[in-house]
Amino acid sequence: MICNASPTKSATGYSSRPARSRFSVTFRRSLRWIGLACVVAAMSAPAHAEIINYAEVGRPEDPGLELLQEDPHDLIFFTEAAGGGWVKARLLDLPGRTMPANPKGQLKFRINGIESKDFVAKWDEIESIDFWEKRLERETADRIKAGDFTGAYPFLSVLIRDYPNRPNLRTLRSEFLLRDAGSRFKDGEVGPSLAMLEELHRYAPEYKSDAVMTGIGMMTDRLMQKLMDENKLELAQQLLARLESDYRGKSLASITKWNQTFLEMAQERQDAAIAALEKEDFRTARRLSRESIHLKPSIPNGQELVRKIDQIYPLVNVGVLQTAKDPDPTRLDNWAARRAGRLLYRVLFEMQGAGPEGGEYEFLFGETEQSADRQDFTMLLQPEKLEPPLNDINGFLIADRLAERVDPSSAMYFSPWAAAIQAIGLDGPKQIDCLLRRPNVLPSALIQMTVDGSWFGGEPGSPTGDYRRDVIEGDVVRYTLVGEQRTATQPREIVEIRTESAADGVAKLLKGEVDVLDQLFPADAVRLEGNRNIRVAKYPLPSVHMLVPCSDHVYLAERAFRRALVYGTNRNDILGGELLEGLEVPGCRVLSGPFPAGIEQNDPLGYAYDQSIAPRRYEPRLAKLLMTMNANTLEGQANRKEEPVPELKPIRLAHPPENLSRSACEAIKSQWELLDLEIELVELPVGMAFPEPGTADLAYVAAAVWEPIIDARRVLGPEGMAGSTDQLVGLGLRRLEESKNWKDARDRLLDLHYIVHHELPIIPLWQLVDSYAYNRNLLGVGSDVVSLYQNAEKWRLSQ
Repeated sequence: MICNASPTKSATGYSSRPARSRFSVTFRRSLRWIGLACVVAAMSAPAHAEIINYAEVGRPEDPGLELLQEDPHDLIFFTEAAGGGWVKARLLDLPGRTMPANPKGQLKFRINGIESKDFVAKWDEIESIDFWEKRLERETADRIKAGDFTGAYPFLSVLIRDYPNRPNLRTLRSEFLLRDAGSRFKDGEVGPSLAMLEELHRYAPEYKSDAVMTGIGMMTDRLMQKLMDENKLELAQQLLARLESDYRGKSLASITKWNQTFLEMAQERQDAAIAALEKEDFRTARRLSRESIHLKPSIPNGQELVRKIDQIYPLVNVGVLQTAKDPDPTRLDNWAARRAGRLLYRVLFEMQGAGPEGGEYEFLFGETEQSADRQDFTMLLQPEKLEPPLNDINGFLIADRLAERVDPSSAMYFSPWAAAIQAIGLDGPKQIDCLLRRPNVLPSALIQMTVDGSWFGGEPGSPTGDYRRDVIEGDVVRYTLVGEQRTATQPREIVEIRTESAADGVAKLLKGEVDVLDQLFPADAVRLEGNRNIRVAKYPLPSVHMLVPCSDHVYLAERAFRRALVYGTNRNDILGGELLEGLEVPGCRVLSGPFPAGIEQNDPLGYAYDQSIAPRRYEPRLAKLLMTMNANTLEGQANRKEEPVPELKPIRLAHPPENLSRSACEAIKSQWELLDLEIELVELPVGMAFPEPGTADLAYVAAAVWEPIIDARRVLGPEGMAGSTDQLVGLGLRRLEESKNWKDARDRLLDLHYIVHHELPIIPLWQLVDSYAYNRNLLGVGSDVVSLYQNAEKWRLSQ
């Protein structure tokens, strides 16, 4: 190579024909070593990777960007008197990395690629040295000047990494940012251009500051206008707030302009709010006043106007996943109906919370007493302490209603109450005595009856609560207060706004469009807990999620097939991945039965749950085997009866129209399709939680099984959700209702759990710890409420 090679160019370097040298004797002797080393290198390296590290004539060609593929080196150029030529030397150890002013003696160096040999040259034979870092700076500057920012960037990156203290680097880097930003702006890349100018301002605020600030102002103005044109007010406000924070005390024209624009928009809405207030259009006034301060929080008199309107007409917006179709505070399977029912109706015995021995109930019309042997249950009426129309109640009416609950021909018949009661008597108009057939641990739970207008001479089904359903406008339902406020701050109106999804509800809460969120995704609850303007609270009782058979589907009627569905459902994966999004949420777990398992270890809320019964694991092979065995059994039965073999029809899986249930059912569908089943998802109409007969085969239900002693029959009984006629299930329910004390009740609930685990009248999924969230400006909501509206009369807005 060194002796005979012609000038060549490769992908990684250049070579020139060496000429006879007039180098010093010392250096000429060293060339023999160079030749030998190059021969060895040529024998061991592929030709395309060859990099020539010296030549005896000429100058090295410019490798362009490929320079960065070479090892760092200094170029030493020799004088004509010494014979000319050049070498690529390893970085020289010279003071200040510059040529000495009056060099004397010799320079010792090593040539790249020949690491084992030292070379020397007299200083008077050296014409110049092109230092590596200066070459990088020159390459960077030339490319910036030519507008080749893509080419300049790698050279600049190496300088920043390896030579951060170079005196010219700050200017070089600043010029790159400024000129590249200008180039991008001309190409319409406003966002990247602004990012580069802001980086320049942070890095070197002194560098051409007037030009930089002018550019930032121009670009932010363009970006703000774009966001406004696209009606992205929220993003525009966030950008403006950041600009004000980052450039406080600086003269940035766009800040002044857009502050004025937002002030004018806010003032316009404030004026409209005042006009609406004068017309007593309180809903519009409230909306516009809040929009005003949302656009410009510092608008004069903004907070005062909001406070004034809230005092005159307190109104609370509640974000919900479902609005209620038929409000009923005693519904087990319909969250929306149960929530809204609390506004419209009162319950004879309303659950207030959970205690160590089941629920804690409040008698609507007074107080209760129970004898020591738990067979006498007395209701003491206190009408003098009640407000209209509740104070018109009398013992005779309540006794009649309790008797109707015993009559099988009555629509109010409830078999557990009929089985428990022996006699109902009156001791005057204010005392009702109930004699029980056997000791009962929670008789109040048996008579959770909705109190409607018929109790006071009104129409059956008419509301008795503080609110009435006023207007239904698409996804908005308004509940307005009837009569006088209980307190000066009680909301005159509660507006339920159905959100597209849980995430949409969170966005509306953060924007101030709703004051409360009724139900959160568990993962959203965890994330919102870190927001200082929002309070997140958990409902004390978890919801139990299950699949309930609701048709005469031949295969679903078979226990083996239902068991196959359980083994074919990766419940842990759906719960942890789809619903909890990988977060650990205490209390959320897969279940093996129809009752809540409690939230903590040894939680009394889980008194009906047998912790020793583990949920069935995900075993798709076993699921397929069970399905095959079940099909063979049905085929054998059909052949014996000389009937056609039942066809495995598609399974219709119904779910409420909200994204938590939808996500779960989509995941279940995907897993069951791996078992070669055909699954059809059926989304229920808004407000419905259980399908109409004939429209689905399985229903996804999130049930409030808060009092298993009573709710067991409501879930599993022949007239319950599952409509089970299984003899073992029926026996378990009857034995439970015959319990004489708390120990009996608990033992028989555990027995019932065992029966359900094996018979599978329902397919248990998981329990979720549900949460609600509200703006901290809303006071009186409470932190341990069973139902969101439990303390609605105490709510008050504070600005």
